[in-house]
Amino acid sequence: MSDPRPISFLSDYGLDDDFVGVCHGVMARIAPAARVLDITHGIPRHDIRTGALLLRRALPYLPAGVHLAVVDPNVGTERRGIALRTADEDRLLVGPDNGLLSLAAQRFGGVVEAVDITRSLHRLEFVSATFHGRDLFAPVTAALAAGAHLEEAGDPLDADEVQALHMPLAEVDAEGLVAHAIAFDRFGNVTLDVEHEELTFAGLRLGRSVGVNEHRAVYSVTFADVPPGELLLYEDAYQTLALAVNRGSAREALGLALDDPLRIALV
Repeated sequence: MSDPRPISFLSDYGLDDDFVGVCHGVMARIAPAARVLDITHGIPRHDIRTGALLLRRALPYLPAGVHLAVVDPNVGTERRGIALRTADEDRLLVGPDNGLLSLAAQRFGGVVEAVDITRSLHRLEFVSATFHGRDLFAPVTAALAAGAHLEEAGDPLDADEVQALHMPLAEVDAEGLVAHAIAFDRFGNVTLDVEHEELTFAGLRLGRSVGVNEHRAVYSVTFADVPPGELLLYEDAYQTLALAVNRGSAREALGLALDDPLRIALV
């Protein structure tokens, strides 16, 4: 028998209750040799979008395997549970069909195969209405990691039926770049909807000043490239365009809310 595929696990369960530990236990009973990597369980509760964004940016740094994600405010309703295969790197993703998996799947070339696991033969014998992480998603994830075939894990589902998560799109025009504040971290840094491969704004050069709405920033490599309290534009650790204030909060300095547009132009 070949070695089991590694498992990664992301959720909004937190660590104060037994939810994460019980899911680990279910997976260990089914695939005891599988390695489980916890991405985070600190997603704000019910925040599908943040979960989807973090899953998308984390997976390139994790070994290809089975990726379990659970942020599921509609657990127990008619929403599907799904498992899917991506076009690139043969990654399997398992979770609720609410858009949570879509951005990560997109990053790996899109969905080439999907199944509805709601009635999966791998689910636990009793499936509660409120804990599908334990009773459905964890056992299906572990079975796939142990070598079960995706097509046997559920009912066939067309790839284009997988729920997409709709996000704002950055645009380049004659005056510069119009991006959007799609996420914030605890330091007040602002993630924009421009990834490295999409950074086509030809006039953007390191060390150059740029306008960010009515503010001035410097396109920099790291925070200390500008004085404390100053605004900078930079590519973050995940090669995504971001805004920060050295030793401060760009979110507060710019008064931003989620999805607010930001016009970025050369000064």
